[in-house]
Amino acid sequence: MDPTIESDSYSPLRSELPEMFRPPVNRAMRALDRSFFRKTIPLSAATVFKNSDISKVRDKLIKSRDQFALPRLNSVKEIKKDDIVRKCLLLKEEIKHNDIATWSPTVNELVDSGAVGLGPYDLTLDYDYWNYSDIIAAILPEDMLDEVPQGFTQVGHVAHLNLRDQYLPWKHLIAQIILDKNPTIRTVIRKTEDVGSQSEFRTFPYEHLEGERNMNVIQHEQDCEFHFDYSRVYWNSRLDTEHRRLVDKFQPGEIVCDVMAGVGPFAVPAGRKKIFVWANDLNPHGYEVMQDAVKRNKVQRFVTPHNQDGRKFIQWSAKALLEEEPVTVSIQPKVKRSRNASKEEQAPAPPPEVFNRPNVFDHYVMNLPGNALEFLDAFIGVYEGHEDLFAPHTERALPMVHVYCFSGHSENEIDDHIDICKRMSERLDYPISTEDRVGGSGNTELELSIYNVRLVSPNKQMFCASFRLPRDVAFRKK
Repeated sequence: MDPTIESDSYSPLRSELPEMFRPPVNRAMRALDRSFFRKTIPLSAATVFKNSDISKVRDKLIKSRDQFALPRLNSVKEIKKDDIVRKCLLLKEEIKHNDIATWSPTVNELVDSGAVGLGPYDLTLDYDYWNYSDIIAAILPEDMLDEVPQGFTQVGHVAHLNLRDQYLPWKHLIAQIILDKNPTIRTVIRKTEDVGSQSEFRTFPYEHLEGERNMNVIQHEQDCEFHFDYSRVYWNSRLDTEHRRLVDKFQPGEIVCDVMAGVGPFAVPAGRKKIFVWANDLNPHGYEVMQDAVKRNKVQRFVTPHNQDGRKFIQWSAKALLEEEPVTVSIQPKVKRSRNASKEEQAPAPPPEVFNRPNVFDHYVMNLPGNALEFLDAFIGVYEGHEDLFAPHTERALPMVHVYCFSGHSENEIDDHIDICKRMSERLDYPISTEDRVGGSGNTELELSIYNVRLVSPNKQMFCASFRLPRDVAFRKK
């Protein structure tokens, strides 16, 4: 793939090709003309007279650095003369077949020995050879090449562009080149407004640019498969690493409350790891997709989808889980049986893995970075009257809360962390500071950590703040 899977990525173009091998330039082009991009470069080639000598000749030319080298191009070609087809090896552009003064000792030796004969070769490069960066650099105005759209987000077969205003006159051309140069892309769209600007479901208005008008995608992540209409649900392929990081914190047999679960990028992989999840999303279509993903990935025994408002779900789910009947999942390990051994000789099957679903949550996940912090006050009194379920009365700790949020992108990262702690404190009506980290000088029982997820824009950073729910918050009388 040429552009990376990263939205709103702009950088200077740095071609890996020498200038003479770059495509023809047409800065007036608005509609893509593939036939324009064709160039013939005169080179010299060493024709190998015996096919059995090809490897030996090539090794010598590579060692002497006489072989022509260009990215993505095979230097072994076929040449036809007098109805005879032979293999030839392209030579670097400095070597002239009709000027012995340009030949290296190796080339001289190969010619003198009769292994090869030198002659002209016209190398033709066309649109199919050059990559996205090569073509776009030959089209855009020179004063726009310092920062060129180099990336997109890919969801299934859909490429999603964020284009700055100055590149809009070339939007269809850019989209068509991306479509041509990426075999897995069949649809190219452009986001026209910010995510969630017109929908509480975090969908976004978009413009179809090129390719199929088909937004029904199949997306794979963490060995799970999701089928959904990308225009109706939220999905961010750039968060794959973050989904893995957090799921790796959960242990088999624990139970997670995924408050803003989307189509299940945390919940379904967690279910595959034998982790119980109550997964909730407000979007009815997202809920349907999550139900499908749960069945499709065979995690029905561990993942339970819900369709409620997130704030209500935090309070309701804690009480509902306490009242639910116990759930036990028994999984028989797969055992390889020997075809030749008798029943008596077979080793006894190991005991099944047994997972008993807890009746209180071990983790809460709140992946709605735009406003998840505003939901934190729903934890106030969430376990009021149930103090006896937790330490010091039992060995069970209060749940960890993992809340996603945005903050600035300050020169000093600690300033952003202080800002996040202040906002969490206000919603919980409980003091949290950066000193409450493990090893800090504050309230280390909170086990606070603030993880920098990714830079969204020059002035906007996404974070995940994790902390253990304070006793004063969980048991407070409302």
